[in-house]
Amino acid sequence: MKDQLSGRANSGKFMNPRYTADGSRRARVALAGVETLWFNTGTLCNIECVNCYIESSPTNDSLVYLTADEVTGYLDQIRARNWPTAEIGFTGGEPYMNPEMNEMCRRALTRGYRVLVLTNAMRPMMRASVQAGIQALVREFGAQITFRVSLDHWNGDHHDAMRGAGSFQRTLEGMCWLRDIGARLAVAGRMIWDETESQARNGFARLFEQLDMNIDAQDPAMTVLFPEMDESVEVPEITTACWDILGKSPRDVMCATSRMVVKRRGADQPVVLACTLLPYNPEFELGTTLADAEGEVALNHPHCAKFCVLGGASCSA
Repeated sequence: MKDQLSGRANSGKFMNPRYTADGSRRARVALAGVETLWFNTGTLCNIECVNCYIESSPTNDSLVYLTADEVTGYLDQIRARNWPTAEIGFTGGEPYMNPEMNEMCRRALTRGYRVLVLTNAMRPMMRASVQAGIQALVREFGAQITFRVSLDHWNGDHHDAMRGAGSFQRTLEGMCWLRDIGARLAVAGRMIWDETESQARNGFARLFEQLDMNIDAQDPAMTVLFPEMDESVEVPEITTACWDILGKSPRDVMCATSRMVVKRRGADQPVVLACTLLPYNPEFELGTTLADAEGEVALNHPHCAKFCVLGGASCSA
């Protein structure tokens, strides 16, 4: 795995969890209550995208497949800890590479949680056996499950530049299949293009209308536009003084209301991370149980600043 703090732009920064490079007290985020518990189903993916934050690919199994029983164990812990969790998120890699994906969804849905699945809607999802399982879930649970499809841009050429030739069309085919079975859809795009957010949303709106997709391009929860996570770009460190300067609260940051479960290759059991964006950084690993994961998190990474605090982005719905 690449060094998460490579890039000379931020040299000397994000080194000390307590203090920034200039000696100021680093901002920390207390757990307000986990509204979304994420499960990374494994880093294997059917494609390899440009600038994938988790380096998913057909060969990267640094995070191995979770099992449905392991997911159930953490669902039991949610209940035991009395967490206010309303949503269970599944991400990867490509979640539908994991053979137990539909069963994991079913176990969360059966307990009454909303489920959010992040998928590229390509071949792994379109296998007949997987489709049958998805159809059964949509038939039984309806809008309780949302499929957020990775569509980097409304223009096919831009999308294909990130994900490979022909991927835009294959993703649209998967989206249309989900539309036709009545699934609730959302989209995740990127804000790396030479356009304003308004232009991007209007472009997605035209595409959704053309495809008869019931997705609101103006709703940030339904059409999520993520800032690019380029670690070579200079970003400021977040100090305790920044909250008042920026007019923000620690409660606004993703790690105040979410955690992610992963299982590392060779590990006996999964671990809980502070953040969905930093799966390889040991300092953001909190322990094996949800009880271990209830402590504060130091905003000690460029992603904390650019993506969460300054970008105001969140992976949850």
